[in-house]
Amino acid sequence: MNLDRLKQALQDYKEGKISESELLAWLKDLPFENLGFAKVDHHRTLRQGFPEVVYGRGKTDSQIVAIARSLLSRNPNLLITSAAPEVYEVLRKDFPECAYHPECRALTVCRKPKEGGRGTIGIFSAGTADFPVAQEAEVTARILGNRVMTCHDVGVAGLHRLLDQRGALQECSVVIVVAGMEGALPSVVGGLVGIPVIAVPTSVGYGASFGGLAALLGMLNSCASDVTVVN
Repeated sequence: MNLDRLKQALQDYKEGKISESELLAWLKDLPFENLGFAKVDHHRTLRQGFPEVVYGRGKTDSQIVAIARSLLSRNPNLLITSAAPEVYEVLRKDFPECAYHPECRALTVCRKPKEGGRGTIGIFSAGTADFPVAQEAEVTARILGNRVMTCHDVGVAGLHRLLDQRGALQECSVVIVVAGMEGALPSVVGGLVGIPVIAVPTSVGYGASFGGLAALLGMLNSCASDVTVVN
């Protein structure tokens, strides 16, 4: 439930367009709706400006669909991460705005695009194999109403590829940098810009990468300014 819909419902009641019982029925699922296997947080939009994001991994397709339908009954937009294509096939029948992003397995429904943001978010990834993680960040940023600029396959093994994008970097308000292997790219980017750098390690790599641990430790040990590391 977003703030605009709540205001409209209260205005309709004030003007006599709906009865008290109708208003109470509409509000009965605040702050959450109990589906038995999930307690859907319908109050989150009022608190944080965007409805609860559904994490698809570990849930059955039927559970994800039920949660999505519940959220979409009270919100115009929705984001599901780690979603199977089967979930998309079910939801798109009732929600034509539904879109599926197969590389990162994200599903979005955008019936009322959000506007806002505080500048441009740059998303840079080191290698082609890091693209799925970078795309999930892009999908998330866009549905939240942000302007996004992307640049992929600019890892430190070919530094000239990144340096060619210095002009684009300077136009960003914040940069998300995704890398595996030794995780060096965020440090290089942090040395080129004076804006926040959000470093995201991936499990891409072999040898001593240890499933992404080397990238994580490399980013945590960065000597560049303004680098923050997330999982």
